[in-house]
Amino acid sequence: MKTALYASAAVIALAAFGTTAAFAQSRDQIRIVGSSTVFPYTQAVSEQFAAMTGGTAPVVESTGTGGGMQIFCGGVGPDHPDITGASRAMKQSEFELCQTNGVDSVTEVLIGYDGLSIAHSQQGPDLDLTKAQIFQALAAQVEVDGAIVDNPYKNWSDIDASLPNTPITVFGPPPTSGTRDAFVELVMLEGCEGFEAIAALDEDAMEETCSRMRQDGPFIEAGENDNLIVQRLNADSNALGIFGYSFLYENSDTLKAVAVDGVLPTTETIADASYAVSRPLYIYVKNAHKGVIPGLEEFVTEYVSEESFGEGGYLSERGLIPLSTEERDATRTAVAESTAMTAGN
Repeated sequence: MKTALYASAAVIALAAFGTTAAFAQSRDQIRIVGSSTVFPYTQAVSEQFAAMTGGTAPVVESTGTGGGMQIFCGGVGPDHPDITGASRAMKQSEFELCQTNGVDSVTEVLIGYDGLSIAHSQQGPDLDLTKAQIFQALAAQVEVDGAIVDNPYKNWSDIDASLPNTPITVFGPPPTSGTRDAFVELVMLEGCEGFEAIAALDEDAMEETCSRMRQDGPFIEAGENDNLIVQRLNADSNALGIFGYSFLYENSDTLKAVAVDGVLPTTETIADASYAVSRPLYIYVKNAHKGVIPGLEEFVTEYVSEESFGEGGYLSERGLIPLSTEERDATRTAVAESTAMTAGN
């Protein structure tokens, strides 16, 4: 029965998209782009979906949140993806890009929560950093003796004598990443607030100073593949890495977390918000592709099933922090009704 339904949907796709018969064979897979943090969860649902249906697993690409939004909002039709993952909410500018390109019905699907983790090798020392210290380590400009200057700090002990006398080496995400956006918002902007000379700047200048990452070596943009950051941390016990909690969770045999303001990221501290570097995770679904791309509706339904993103579901086994019962119910309602967004953040 499912095969017949999927075949029927593929026929509809030809009419809806005005494409050719060749496309019916080349686009029989759901296509998903977006966040490297959301990627392992989407990959897990894809594998489960393929096992349940006996069909072909969706194609899942890790493009980063910002990159995924640009691709997703490029248009409607077989040349454009059906879903994008995001480690932050869609921005107003991205919502407007979607609208401009005819992607005028998108459902925002909140899938769970994530702790943005700072971690390093199990061989490294235990670390507890304040947000102010992290800002001082990674900002392009910092406050020294009441003046705002180019960042002079080379070692952690330059910032605070109680910290290790080792070089500051931090691998992190690029500007296109939602993880980078969240890190700037939750750590850098908050970490700079206590410095008087920076706080005295006008609002725009303060945000610019607090947001700009240094480019003189200690902060290293490591691309959208968080697994590469994990490999680099295992090769250098002094280096730190910034990524979603799932990558720390899955590599806890070789990595350990850095505490932020005295709290380590765990499923419990992220869920109760005592770990202050946490964020929501999303997928965005292109409603014009539902009923057209074979299996899309069924895939999204599986994503928000209790067995998937519920308490004790297979996504929580990979590090996703589940939503409350009420939030899960609201998410499932939005998916079932194809509730369209009316604005971005």
